Amino acid sequence: MHTDLWNFALNLYARPGAEAACLQWQDQGGDVCLLLCAAWLDTRGVMPNEQRLQALREVAETWQSNVVKPLRSLRQQWRNAAMQDPQLANLREHVKGLELKAERIVLERLQEACEGWAATPEADIDWLQCLTSLDGGVHHDALHTLRAVMQSTQDAEDGV
Repeated sequence: MHTDLWNFALNLYARPGAEAACLQWQDQGGDVCLLLCAAWLDTRGVMPNEQRLQALREVAETWQSNVVKPLRSLRQQWRNAAMQDPQLANLREHVKGLELKAERIVLERLQEACEGWAATPEADIDWLQCLTSLDGGVHHDALHTLRAVMQSTQDAEDGV
């Protein structure tokens, strides 16, 4: 198991089905970095609560709104034109790189916010459900897919 959030996120995102679930989550207005952080906290056995979730949202929201989303929007706006213009395609790739770096910063900040949150092994931990319940359950299919991916990852690590 990866101990830092960034490497956990990279590993999970690379698993079959995870990228599609994360993009579905994002398309429905969800924050993928918060989703990946919730998955990470679930695997670490950290108990969710309203104060912790609010703290994570506060860490992510401003950076997502002011940095990540504008970069993503610009990259998406250039998608079609970049297919016909190699120079624009090159610039688009640079913007994509900046977007990824900005998301890494969000994940690093989220991890810092979680420092000191101890595991509670006997607790029934469900950060993912906690995260979606606040969003009105809109992301149910993405959550279900991500849970399946996480379970297959855990099974692979356990040798099942």
